[in-house]
Amino acid sequence: MPDHPIPRPGRPVRGSETGRPLMAALDLLGRRWTLRVIWELRQGEVGFRELQRRCELMSSSVLSTRLAELTEARIAETGGDGYRLTPLGEQLLDALHPLEKWVHTWEKALRD
Repeated sequence: MPDHPIPRPGRPVRGSETGRPLMAALDLLGRRWTLRVIWELRQGEVGFRELQRRCELMSSSVLSTRLAELTEARIAETGGDGYRLTPLGEQLLDALHPLEKWVHTWEKALRD
């Protein structure tokens, strides 16, 4: 179990005493390595060691914590051969695609 409870809508989180759903999501996604783990899981089910390798050898304790948080948040789950995104996690990826598109515009604007 994580050191700090995972953010949930309706509970106080960083930036929101009322636990607004968006703020709860941003609190969860803003934790170190969380988005990287989600990003690596987009390719399908993967074992712990391979996921750790893909995440540039983050420590096993941090990876375990992030996977536990994402599992509790119902964004990831364990499968037959490792970890994978849930349907909710896949929806999160879909929601992040416009942000991914925006960052390319941002990057270009900063170069100009």
